[in-house]
Amino acid sequence: QVHLAESGGGSVQAGGSLRLSCAASGITVSRYCMGWFREAPGKEREWVARIGIGGGATYYTDSAKDRFTISRDDAKNTLYLQMNNMKPEDTARYYCAASAQTSYCSRSPNDYNYWGQGTQVAVSS
Repeated sequence: QVHLAESGGGSVQAGGSLRLSCAASGITVSRYCMGWFREAPGKEREWVARIGIGGGATYYTDSAKDRFTISRDDAKNTLYLQMNNMKPEDTARYYCAASAQTSYCSRSPNDYNYWGQGTQVAVSS
């Protein structure tokens, strides 16, 4: 049984930082494309960052580039999202997800097989 458990959310002021974690069980994160998504009230779930299988090529949406860093610790089987210089528009519920696709690492939520319950992030101005 696959279980993804996010943690590390909270409330910060603009310009602050948070580090989200996603502990995985039932899968090996290095063998899956892993992604971070977020969903704000009234908006669709959107992709934020993803990391590929094996060597772990990373990809970011424009809003996350130069502020967020996705990484994983294979020994701990855990995915991370370091968020710096946060902005009020980063306020959302953040989800980690795993995709079993091996041909490419997708940005579409529809291509991800497993999801965590999410962790709430609030950024005040």
